[in-house]
Amino acid sequence: MLKHRLIFGVLMTVVFTAVIIVDGWLDGSLTVAAVDKPVQATILYLLIGFLAIPAQLEISRLAAAKKLKIFTLFSIISSILLAGGWYWPQVFELSPVNYLFFLLVFILFGLFLYQYAFFGTFGTIGNCGVNYFSIIYLGLLSGFVLAVRIDFGLWPLLMFIFVVKSADIGAYTTGSLFGKHKFSPKISPGKTWEGMAGAVALAVIVAVLFAVICDIMPVCLAAIFGICFAFIGQLGDLAESMIKRDAQEKDSANNVPGFGGILDIIDSPLAAAPFAYLFFMVTGCVS
Repeated sequence: MLKHRLIFGVLMTVVFTAVIIVDGWLDGSLTVAAVDKPVQATILYLLIGFLAIPAQLEISRLAAAKKLKIFTLFSIISSILLAGGWYWPQVFELSPVNYLFFLLVFILFGLFLYQYAFFGTFGTIGNCGVNYFSIIYLGLLSGFVLAVRIDFGLWPLLMFIFVVKSADIGAYTTGSLFGKHKFSPKISPGKTWEGMAGAVALAVIVAVLFAVICDIMPVCLAAIFGICFAFIGQLGDLAESMIKRDAQEKDSANNVPGFGGILDIIDSPLAAAPFAYLFFMVTGCVS
C-alpha cells in the first residue's frame, strides 16, 4: 500500500505540476516577462471539470448506501459551473460574488424542478439536500482552487497544493512507520499524532522551500502556513472520512492504486482551498 501510494503520488504530482506550468505558459502568468492574457487558468478549469465527473459518481455511490439519489448529470454540470466562479467572470466581465450567489440560487431551484419532474415529492428533503451538498462540496470548494490561481498566481497555487499534499504524505508515511497514539479514533482509526507530526514537519519544509525559491512570502510566515495547512488538510481528510464511515465504505472508490478514489485524493486540497485564498488575501504576500 505504501509503495503504491508513493509511486502513484509522485506520478500525479508530476502530471499536475506539468499541467499548471503549461497553463501558465499559455496564459502568460508563468513569468513576469510575458503579458498576462485576460482569461487565466483555462487548462486548470478543464482539469477541475474533468475530475468533477468521477468525483460526483463516487458521491453518488456513497449516497446510494444511505438510500439517497444524486441527480448525476445535473450535479456534474452544476459542479463544473460553480467551480468556474472565478473563471467565467473573466470571460463575461462579471463579479465573481454575483456569479456565485445567483448560480447557487438557480441550482437550488433547479434541484426542486428536477426532483419534481423525476421523483415527485418522495425523498425531496434527502435528495435535494445531498445534491446541494455534493455540488457545493465539489463545485464551490474547487472554485477556490481556481481563485488562488487567478487572483494570486501560479506559484502560490503550487505552494498551497504541494504543502497540503506533502502533509498527506508525511502523515501517512510517519503514521504507518511510527504511529501509536490515535488522532481521531471515531472517524479515522488509522490517523495518529505521530502521523500528524510528520505532516507538520514535511509541510513546513515544503512551504519554506517555496517561499525562498519563489519569493512568495517571508520564511517565518511560510512556516506558519505549513503548520496551519498541515492541520487544515488533515481535517479535510477527516471530513471525507465521516462521509465514507456514514456510508460504511473504506474508500470512495478503488480506481487509484494506493489511494482509493478521486475523492480520497482531492479531499484535503478541497477543504483547504478557501483558507488558502483567505491566507493569501489577508497577508497580502502575493499580488
